[in-house]
Amino acid sequence: MTATANREMRGDPDGLGALGARVVFDRIEKRYGAVVAVNDVSLDIAPGEFVTLLGPSGSGKTTTLMMLAGFEIPTAGEIYVDDDPIAAVPPYRRNIGMVFQNYALFPHMTVGENIAFPLQMRRMSRAEIASKTGEVLELVGLPGYEGRYPRQLSGGQQQRVAVARALVFNPRVLLMDEPLGALDKQLRERLQLEIKALHEQLGVTIIYVTHDQEEALIMSDRIAVMNEGLIEQFGQPTDLYDEPATRFVADFIGESNFIDGTLTQHDGATACVDVSGLGELHAPARPGYAAGTVVALTVRPEKIVAAENGSAPGMNAVAGVVEDVVFVGEMRRYVVRMPGGQRLVLKAQNRIGVQNFERGDPIRVCWNVADGRIV
Repeated sequence: MTATANREMRGDPDGLGALGARVVFDRIEKRYGAVVAVNDVSLDIAPGEFVTLLGPSGSGKTTTLMMLAGFEIPTAGEIYVDDDPIAAVPPYRRNIGMVFQNYALFPHMTVGENIAFPLQMRRMSRAEIASKTGEVLELVGLPGYEGRYPRQLSGGQQQRVAVARALVFNPRVLLMDEPLGALDKQLRERLQLEIKALHEQLGVTIIYVTHDQEEALIMSDRIAVMNEGLIEQFGQPTDLYDEPATRFVADFIGESNFIDGTLTQHDGATACVDVSGLGELHAPARPGYAAGTVVALTVRPEKIVAAENGSAPGMNAVAGVVEDVVFVGEMRRYVVRMPGGQRLVLKAQNRIGVQNFERGDPIRVCWNVADGRIV
């Protein structure tokens, strides 16, 4: 199906403007007795944006999504879709599409009947239902599958049918609650790209829930990292990876090293961190941290390299001993024990010209001061 045909299907034949809705969470709270599941969450999601709620189990991400869907009622706060308050609106009147982790397809209905169900609830004509069902099946790559039953489909095909059913009534907001969690790695990676391509093609606002940080980085325009009911940081994937606001974000997004120490001084641009057994290390200064504050200097494993002698200006360098080596195909992962007992992980590409180390080998490693962060 062409992009023009897709826009016509979505009600935007000229392709003008964003097709998705703006979604605003205004100080949303959800309590279950004394338990605070979501605590004072505020988000402003632009029309047509792909936003992921990312966090571990129990962080409040699914509860936040369910409040937008209407399956949970906020204890406090309001939710707006295109400036309309919806916290008290029943789910069936919100015109929001939903894809669940287990797909929630009706097993006794064919693919066509599953997709047609929301259109029948809207009392559309048979001709219109047949037309829209065929269009959306072509959109998700399953033309001609109308007569099959869910049990006759693979997991990936069932997921596509669930997406088709959620899109067929032209929602301006599509919610997805870990829809790829039950699939194998290879299929999951392929469908991540397919969902992202669909989003770019249709312009619908997507709010996606996952605990998989790699999935969030691949698919999202922006990510809200949640922890214990709070949003730790909300931003673009590159911002969260390169500029984590908290230790939790640095640890949850990708892999990070944390070197604990005490902030001794900073000149406005560079901060010094005194580390037991290592002396002073340096990192870009961060506003709001006074001398004497206990901090962690964090650096990504791929930013660290082995260095034979000394270090160049603008580099941190430490000596240590290789404690463990893990071969992972394209790279080797080294665990280095430093003086004072703290450990660093570095990743070295598996290619000619890169020195390999074994357990027990002495090693000197370094990284650019600009690659470190204080949290």
